[in-house]
Amino acid sequence: MKKILLIEDDLLISSLVEFRLNKEGYETILVKDGNEGIHAINTYNLDLIITDVMIPFKNGIEVIHHARKEKPNTPIIVLSSLGEEEAVVLEAFNLGVSDFIPKPFNPNELAIRVKRILQ
Repeated sequence: MKKILLIEDDLLISSLVEFRLNKEGYETILVKDGNEGIHAINTYNLDLIITDVMIPFKNGIEVIHHARKEKPNTPIIVLSSLGEEEAVVLEAFNLGVSDFIPKPFNPNELAIRVKRILQ
């Protein structure tokens, strides 16, 4: 079973995403801030990381930096609200993220993108 880390501080979004990914047969690990995300990256053998950019304690870019050092081949999808700095999104791509999904998004679209990345 593929293991996906979701770093998202909005409980409604994380619940919707978890439900959708579990329905697709993925194991989902939910954390709500950057510190928990870094701990999960260090702890679990992950197949995919999905992170919001604006999360407490350590932001998504800091988490991506850490992930690239510790798990350089793990694909990453970035979630971000529309209107957040374009420079942040460009920095995420420069760090090697696999995909970017603007909020609000359709959980079905996310599931399709996850499936494509994990094939």
